[in-house]
Amino acid sequence: MNTDPKNRSSAGIVFILVGMLSISINDMLIKQLSDGYPLHQMVFVRSAIGITFGLLLVQMEGGMTILKTRQPVLHIVRGLMVVISNMSFFVALAVIPLADATALFFAAPLFITLLSIPVLGEKVGPLRMGAVIVGFVGVIVMQRPWEAGDDLGVNRVVLIMPLIAALTYAILQVMTRKLGATTKASALSIYIQGMFVIVAALFWLIAGDGRFAEGVDDSSIQFLLRAWVWPPRGDWWLFIGLGLNSAVIGYCLAQAYRLTDAATVAPFEYIGLPLAVFWGWLLWSDLPDLPIWIGMALIVGAGLFVFLREQQRARQVSRVWVKRR
Repeated sequence: MNTDPKNRSSAGIVFILVGMLSISINDMLIKQLSDGYPLHQMVFVRSAIGITFGLLLVQMEGGMTILKTRQPVLHIVRGLMVVISNMSFFVALAVIPLADATALFFAAPLFITLLSIPVLGEKVGPLRMGAVIVGFVGVIVMQRPWEAGDDLGVNRVVLIMPLIAALTYAILQVMTRKLGATTKASALSIYIQGMFVIVAALFWLIAGDGRFAEGVDDSSIQFLLRAWVWPPRGDWWLFIGLGLNSAVIGYCLAQAYRLTDAATVAPFEYIGLPLAVFWGWLLWSDLPDLPIWIGMALIVGAGLFVFLREQQRARQVSRVWVKRR
């Protein structure tokens, strides 16, 4: 593999862009299916299909021996983080517009930048830290604390769920950066898919008959606990699409955070915001209201500033490296 920092950063950016496109398609498909299927059924089918394609990538990167690890506990914790992140986000996605849920979730790059300091030892200067603060102001604006709960049209707990998803996702990606030094991206993806299958199977064993959803009016709880339904033939293509996306997402995100530092890769995740707006407008005629637009602008502005500062720092390091040669 080319060890030139510039080439590694470029490859990491390409992987994160492909991963974010796949995530946007994944979110769109799950929201499309959320009225008729339980979340754990979609997660199980998606991950079971994803493992099949993921094993092909494992063969390409060295065979089944790369699945061996000396850090099983860390991989389990990483898997639990992504399960919590997905479950939290999709529970919210069932009842709020796709763009709103995605915008709130995009506190994740801010969390990643903060976590990269104590966990990875990366340096984040005062200007970038100021940008992170501005981004969190955008999150607060999107939470609309000045409005009463009834005016929001949704329980405030639901609005907090994408933030829980963002924090656990940030922990996941920082751990990916740390574990990726000794583990291939395909293996990291397989561990994640396996955790999804195990958790979804446990949900099925406990609540797969839908008994816990009986008499419940809340749409989020219904989505989480309703009974499994055998999909008609037309929906199987959507489930296959979920599985393919799952394999692509797991591999691309793991590879992106393996190849370069978190502060460089994280801002490119913001491409998911316009993609979410596009899918919401195209399929459900949803467009964000003013607070969401303001919050998006603050978060994207903060992310772009962080990225530009990181690029400036990378150029300075590169010049020093050239002078020393």
